[in-house]
Amino acid sequence: MSAANTRPLRIVVVCPHFEPDTAPTGVVMTRIVYELAALGHQVHVVSTLPWYAKHRVEESWAATTWRTRTQVCEWGSITRLDPFAGSDKRNLLRRALGFIGFSVTAAVAGCRVARRQKIDAVFAMSPPLTLGVTGWVIAAMRRARLVVNIQDVFPDAAVETGAIRSRGVIAAARLLEKWVYRRAAAVTVLSDDLAENLRAKVPTARRDTIVVIPNFVDTDAIVPLDRHTDYRRELGIDDRPVVMYAGNVGFSQSLELLLAAARRHPDVWFVVNGEGSARYSLEESARDLANVRFADYQPAARLPEVLATADLHVIPLKRGLGRVSVPSKTYSIMAAGRPALAAIDPDTEVPRLLARSGGGVSVDPDDEDAFCSALSDLLGRPDRLADMGHKARAHVLGNVSPRAVGEAYAAVLIDHSRDPRT
Repeated sequence: MSAANTRPLRIVVVCPHFEPDTAPTGVVMTRIVYELAALGHQVHVVSTLPWYAKHRVEESWAATTWRTRTQVCEWGSITRLDPFAGSDKRNLLRRALGFIGFSVTAAVAGCRVARRQKIDAVFAMSPPLTLGVTGWVIAAMRRARLVVNIQDVFPDAAVETGAIRSRGVIAAARLLEKWVYRRAAAVTVLSDDLAENLRAKVPTARRDTIVVIPNFVDTDAIVPLDRHTDYRRELGIDDRPVVMYAGNVGFSQSLELLLAAARRHPDVWFVVNGEGSARYSLEESARDLANVRFADYQPAARLPEVLATADLHVIPLKRGLGRVSVPSKTYSIMAAGRPALAAIDPDTEVPRLLARSGGGVSVDPDDEDAFCSALSDLLGRPDRLADMGHKARAHVLGNVSPRAVGEAYAAVLIDHSRDPRT
């Protein structure tokens, strides 16, 4: 079927987060679903109860943890399931078991949806990669096609950070990865780097099934605001410059660079806004730093205000991760009209994006001196920071609108949906 055929599709979407969950990938998938619905497609979402902010099901939803909760919408339905989340984010075995548990229950719930009606395509998000198997099970039940969306390449990122060291586990994960890629009608990735990574793992004849579609940013919701925000006052921060990291505080991020810079710049505020498995140890390392503030995730509606609080945002990834991960926060920072300093592998997506847009600069990963030198230079040139922020905003306005990205996903799903003759 060609993309020119606009026959409305019936799509099952399987993802680990969906609104009102605040996970960045949940924000992405929620908007993709709405764009698909706006194009006339019927979408049935299978996801979790909201759990990302505290790594446990939110109190207002906790009563439904052990039963399926389905909401019928004018464009389809949303089925929410127990995420089997553990409160200790550092317990990787517990997290893996949680992903497997959700993947199994999502397969059951998705098959129930597919049993009620004919399904044209299944759209599954990874990580966790186990949702690729979930999607395949649902698709096989109705002879539909599977499209897998890769946000981060697994297990590469976990191996690079040392989160997974067992050779047996790594070998099993790589077998699962190849199995999923070979059974998907198409695999979408966020950048050319991720596409190159995946194409090396599939047979030559299947390399054209890897499609690059960048994440979008909602430029209507995230707009530039004045730096003197209520959030700044809540943090107890005065008028001095603010350098911020906003996002998951995990072991993939080189946030020790931020603390090193804080020690060299006692007259600058440094804010870590987010939660994750590495936050406790990072807070312990920052006990002696009076100019560092830690804050929890804020409601999605406050994201523009949070981003506006900073004069400069940082995007640090450990060495080797630039080609397997594209931090979605980059586009949000740019939409807020703020510049970024990245510490990421050179000649990968984020450094190329910052150079192409003029919205920031990049240095080599894990290089404390280079990072601190670049930060000092940028903070010493406020006019340049402002110019970078304007250029960043202009770039996202012209290149990554939700509608354009939604249409790109719709085209892939149409091209790789069930043959209308079946």
